Amino acid sequence: MTELGASEPGGWAGSEVREGIPQQARYLALHRIWTKALLQWRDPSMLRRNEALAQLLDQGAEQELLAEALRGIVFDTVLELVMIIDEGSDPDAPDDAPGWTLMETDSSGNATGRRVGGLHESLLEVDPNGIEAADF
Repeated sequence: MTELGASEPGGWAGSEVREGIPQQARYLALHRIWTKALLQWRDPSMLRRNEALAQLLDQGAEQELLAEALRGIVFDTVLELVMIIDEGSDPDAPDDAPGWTLMETDSSGNATGRRVGGLHESLLEVDPNGIEAADF
């Protein structure tokens, strides 16, 4: 966990050993979510990559205010998706409807049988900037 950059790596690793929770897989999934879906929105220049947002800026919209609003929307959306994954089923679906789960795999892609859950519990903790999404 230290090599992966986890804060408090002993806590993550200890939990995996003591409780059998696939913490390394949890951390890696959350870290990937941060790097691919969230971190880029900390850069206000991202606004210029979208034509509609660039037009708003050109018409006088305040860049930091617009960036802050978008960060909030992006974070809320990611959090909701993580919550849906953790939920594992649609509470509005019929009782016999299938659900879903996120499973840990080994390095060859074979399922280990361990469910990766509780992602929403650690989303803030995995913030690479160590500020628990305070800017989102």
